[in-house]
Amino acid sequence: MVRIFLLTLYVTCVVAVTDFANAKDPQVQHSFLTADSSKQTIAIINEDGLPKWTHKIGPLHDLHFLSNGNVLFQTNWKRIVEVNPATDEVVWEFQAGQDTDKKVEVHAFERLKNGNTMVVESGTSQILEVDPHGKVVHTIPLQVKQPHAHRDTRLVRTLENGNYLVCHEGEGLVREYNRDGKIIWEYEVPLFGEQPRDGHGVEAYGNQCFAALRLKNGNTLVSTGNGHRVIEVTPEKKVVWSLDQNELPGIQLAWVTTLQVLPNGNIVLGNCHAGPDNPQVIEITKDKQIVWTFHDFNRFGNALTNTQILSTNGEKIDPKHTIR
Repeated sequence: MVRIFLLTLYVTCVVAVTDFANAKDPQVQHSFLTADSSKQTIAIINEDGLPKWTHKIGPLHDLHFLSNGNVLFQTNWKRIVEVNPATDEVVWEFQAGQDTDKKVEVHAFERLKNGNTMVVESGTSQILEVDPHGKVVHTIPLQVKQPHAHRDTRLVRTLENGNYLVCHEGEGLVREYNRDGKIIWEYEVPLFGEQPRDGHGVEAYGNQCFAALRLKNGNTLVSTGNGHRVIEVTPEKKVVWSLDQNELPGIQLAWVTTLQVLPNGNIVLGNCHAGPDNPQVIEITKDKQIVWTFHDFNRFGNALTNTQILSTNGEKIDPKHTIR
């Protein structure tokens, strides 16, 4: 009787978990890295919907699955770590804000091709390039009118030309900087005729951009944060494509966070602070057809900000063929 009960419980739990990864196309299953600050969890989720690895975190706004199989993430606003998920061992770490009395938070970082790590400090408004020994070898100043540890930046990504694409959340700006800190290109995220509204959920409104990606066609894809949109902008600053708050059937967008463009051109976006009635991660085609969603308010909650798709139907995604 005990064996039957335990088997029933196990099957029930597996079914409950795998239902959360909802493929609109039954042929699509993803494994992915994701994190939620409200549940203090970062995890790798297999294609069957079960967790492969989990680790406790504090606040988090960026993460990366590295080519060596390790995970680069933050455990709090200042500490960046590289962890081997096979052993849960920290193999590299860096503490931001070491040389200042100012309040500092980190909302973006990235492992560079030369083996160094980009770490972006908000509060001091600067991009640091850190070598494998934790030494800062290059600093790029950012132009911020009123420096603020929580609002200077969100995601920052390096470009093929060596420049940096920076989301200035507090000012509603996307800027491209060169390595000397000179502004090469700037885009002010529009309010589209609406007035700002306080809050974080579907009821709020603003232009507090979270992520920006430079596409192969030279345009820039921007998640507008509490603007509930994703927009594609030309170098001449014309919006040529957009996904608005209520365009996806049965889904409302709230604080749109991370972006990833898959090898097939599909867009994966984070839908944070949208409440339990909406999925936290969504994959769409460019013509706005829903391909896949992730909706799990048991293991994760309303602050699932960042996601990276790792494989599709058993085939690993080469970072060279994805933009994020």
